[in-house]
Amino acid sequence: MKANIPESKQKRVVIIGGGFGGLKLARKLAKQDFQVVLLDKNNYHQFQPLFYQVATAGLEPSAISFPFRKVFQQLDNVFIRLVEVTAVNKEESLVESSIGDISYDFLVVAIGADTNFFGNANIAANSLPMKSIAEALAIRNKILQNYEDALSISDAQEQQAYMNIVVVGGGPTGVEVAGTLAEMKKHILPKDFPELQFDKMQIHLLEASPKLLANLSEKSSEKSKKYLDALGVKVTLNARVKDYDGEHISMEDGSSINTKTLIWAAGVIANTLKGIPSEALVRGNRIKVDRFNKVEGCNNIFALGDVAFMTEEAYANGHPQVAQVAMQQGENLAQNLVRIAQGKELKPFTYKDLGSMATVGRNLAVVDLPFMKTQGFFAWLIWMFVHLMSIVGTKNRLLIFINWAWNYITYDQSLRLIIRTSKKEKLN
Repeated sequence: MKANIPESKQKRVVIIGGGFGGLKLARKLAKQDFQVVLLDKNNYHQFQPLFYQVATAGLEPSAISFPFRKVFQQLDNVFIRLVEVTAVNKEESLVESSIGDISYDFLVVAIGADTNFFGNANIAANSLPMKSIAEALAIRNKILQNYEDALSISDAQEQQAYMNIVVVGGGPTGVEVAGTLAEMKKHILPKDFPELQFDKMQIHLLEASPKLLANLSEKSSEKSKKYLDALGVKVTLNARVKDYDGEHISMEDGSSINTKTLIWAAGVIANTLKGIPSEALVRGNRIKVDRFNKVEGCNNIFALGDVAFMTEEAYANGHPQVAQVAMQQGENLAQNLVRIAQGKELKPFTYKDLGSMATVGRNLAVVDLPFMKTQGFFAWLIWMFVHLMSIVGTKNRLLIFINWAWNYITYDQSLRLIIRTSKKEKLN
């Protein structure tokens, strides 16, 4: 079956995935002489760096999401389809999907990455990942429901397990969610649940390596730990989780932690797509590409962002799986596709590191930029400005700014709702 997409004299570029890289590429090509077909499971772009604020009831999902059709309104060369892509047929230049086969002149795979549980089935089944808005909402539901359940429990040890929260992974996501939970413990949860003793609640952050925020400077790493310690987060480095059964975390050193809530932010693994040549797949399911993002062994298939593995002199082990890489690759690939159409020489991709940052809490952040490194209040202002300006849509920026301002003034949010996906979803 053939998908219902209008034929065109323009070269057709099919983009699988509307994340940072895919959306950047589509927006650039929409202004050129191409037919652009954007395929995604959702009808909206998700701003992943702020998932943790949805998970901790700081923002509503709509504030960090933006409909694709709103982005491409009044553009008659862009077609959006909500599909499940099942395979690529590179011999016939077809994408096989839930709506039928889609032909392409150029195919771009930008399917991103998912949570890496490192093969542990129990952790995968019982922990809470945070790689989508749906998963962030599931964390919010779980945390709030656990405190509702804790009110009905008289046994102190069992009640403690409902109140404790463990975050695994000391990257930006883990640090940010742990810091936000600590501030909720201090300013918000005692007001919502006055019958519970939150001085007994424990927030753990477990990191398998010797430092937090491994990609940032030593000073930023040390400062982030100092900030978390001051907020009351129990940070444990060189801590490897062995197993989790939904109630007890088993550590490799033999210790254990009792908790009903384990948030897993300990790594990512690239999503896979049937039909990509096996010789092009490398560690972490990433697709090996050249400096033009062309997939190894393919003439008209490209990959970018988290799913792409590209080496250059400064990045012998591949680029970091962050939004800036995806966006820069998307922009460079758009220029190269135009060059291909014009018969011009292609421009190799060179990653320009614009810096890394993480917020730990109110007035607390760490920022490493190419021209300076700073921590504390000024870093916090930089973090807010950069993230606010990166959001798609003026209305979304305004909504987020209002939420942040209200939270800063009142030490409160008004979004602590348990919203279940269906009537069949259980209470616990």
